[in-house]
Formats: sequence, C-alpha cells, structure tokens
Amino acid sequence: MHFALPPRKTSHPPPYARNTSNALVHRRRRQVQLAGYAILALLTLYLVLRYILQAHADHNSNGASEIRGPQDIVIVTVFEDGLVSENYINMVKKNRDHYAAQHGYKTFYTNTSHYFDLIHPSPSSWSIIPALRHALTLHSSSTFFWALSADALITNPVLSLEEHILQPLESLMKKDIPVVPPDSVIHTFSHLKPSRTHLILSQDMDNLAHTSFILRNTPFTPTTTDNWGQYFLDAWFDPLYRAYAFQKAEGHALEHLVQWHPTVLAKLVLIEQRRINSYNHAAPPIRDSATGMTRTHDSMWQGGDLIVNFKDCRVDPKRDCEEEMQQYFTLWEKLIAKLYAEKQTQAAHPAAPRKHVEGEVLGKGGAGS
Repeated sequence: MHFALPPRKTSHPPPYARNTSNALVHRRRRQVQLAGYAILALLTLYLVLRYILQAHADHNSNGASEIRGPQDIVIVTVFEDGLVSENYINMVKKNRDHYAAQHGYKTFYTNTSHYFDLIHPSPSSWSIIPALRHALTLHSSSTFFWALSADALITNPVLSLEEHILQPLESLMKKDIPVVPPDSVIHTFSHLKPSRTHLILSQDMDNLAHTSFILRNTPFTPTTTDNWGQYFLDAWFDPLYRAYAFQKAEGHALEHLVQWHPTVLAKLVLIEQRRINSYNHAAPPIRDSATGMTRTHDSMWQGGDLIVNFKDCRVDPKRDCEEEMQQYFTLWEKLIAKLYAEKQTQAAHPAAPRKHVEGEVLGKGGAGS
C-alpha cells in the first residue's frame, strides 16, 4: 500500500534512540581539543627548556652579566676621496695605529669609493654601513668593532676600550630614557645586561651620536648560527630606508630603526656622550617652547676624554677640518713623546710604581692649553 505523503517521525522517540551524527561530531571535537592541549604542552616545554639552556650558555660564555677580560677589537674608519688631503689621512692613521698598537687592537681603513655602486644615489655617509659589513667579513673572529668617524682623533692613548667602556658598562648604562632626545616615547631597556649588549651608542643634544659607536660581533659557532651584528647592519642598510631620503641620511634611519624595531632596541645601550664621542664645540642651551624649560647637554671635549670629534666641520663654511685636526694632533704628538720619555726613564731607573695622574692626558683645559 502506498501513501500520498511519507509518514511523519514521532516527536517522542523511544529512550534507546541515538543521534549518531551528533555523537561523531562531539567525539571529533574532543579529539581535536586533546591534540591541541598536547601540542600546547609540548610547545611550552620546548620554550622552557630553550630558555634554560640559553641562560646556561650565556652564563658560561659571557659570565653573569659583565664583559670581562681583553677583547678582540677592530677600529673602523672610512675616508672619502677628494674630501680630505693626504696629510689629513696620515694624521688619522698615525693616531689610530698608535692606539691600536698600545692595546692590541686592529685597524680597518677604507674609502667611500669602494661602496659607490651600493649606495648611489644616496649620500656617501651611508658608506659606514657596508664598510662595517666589510670589516666583519675580513675579521670574522673579532668580537667588537669601533666605528669612528674620520673627523675624530683619539686624545687619550692610555685608556683602553675594555677599562673605559666595556668592563664598567653596567654602571654606564642610561636606563629608561628617551632613545632619541629630548622626548621620544620609546625608552631604553631597564634590565639589559652588558653580556647581552650588542650596540653601544651615545646621544648629542638632538640625535643619536653615531659618529662613534661600538658594535658587537657574534662569531659563528656550532651553537650560535646567527649573528645579530650582521642582521643589524642589513636592517639599517635596507633600500627602503635609503629611498626615504631622510634629512640626516643614515643618522635618521638609525633613529627610526631603534625606535620601531624591538629586536634592535633590545640590544642597545646608551652611555654619556663624552665617554665615547666628545665634540670640540659646546652645544648651546635650547629653550623648550612648550615647557619653558632650558635644556643643556654636556658634549664639549675636556682633557682626559677618549676622543675629540670635529662634527659638522665640513658643513660649516667657516670651519676648516684639517686646521682643527692639526691643532689637536700636535698636542697628541707632544703627549706621546712625553709618555715615551717617561717610559724610557722608568726602564733606565726602575722605581716603585706610582698611581696614574689624571693630568697626564691631552690638555686638561682644552686644545689651547
């Protein structure tokens, strides 16, 4: 017998009736949840183990927090064809070579013309980045690279970078301050340890003072396959940044990089300017129109400072870089001769050791003293 319409299902199914499709969906959902919990647990275990092993490796390789002992250091200086005379180059090289010999460092000299094809049409000042990359390639086992402007002179040959900056770095760090003065909302880290530091910079009145800074290299080992120093230089030299045509070229690109890339900020340490990059001119006070406060900054070179930097001597038509350099170079030569004579006297007539006298550095009162 055929019905015109299919029979309706009862709305009161017997108690033994079972919806097999819903049960299957529920079982699969449970299986997915359990699999997710298992994966999360394994990932958590992996991260915990990795953190413990990394901390153990850092402790063994770098100590608890300090940078200890002598380091393999390279001083990197870039000259520019047609911009400086042979006499100027010879003064800079003689100064660097003497300092490097005193402390067991290496020097790396190069020229902007070597990197013209890489940076054109950007300003030649960008050359410092491929120059550092070049130095890291040639001296891959060295641990620190000091990028020092050709318009700077080392004025205290007695101080090594280890005793002056690297070993006391914990006490020199400027923590939780605006990365770019005066009021960047991005601040330096408060808990960074020297052993985890890879970039040491200072600030002048308005910007990061990148004409003298220290970059740490991480030599390749079976347990360390990455190199933060190379990453940093590649990021800084990004073609997009060069295409932005920043007003201060690579300087403003660096400021952009450290403020917007936590990977860079997490390895950055700022120290007082005169510790690593004194200028031969004072920064004039600036009055903040918003707060009415007058802001000052200590940048002027004083006797005993590690270097003197003739910043912007090529920008101001009233200044002469070579004349300024010659003034300090002459004083430096006199100091070297005095230190050599004292050494010879001590060798001929040994005496009880005496403490270092602070005045025995280049001119306590300035270049004219």
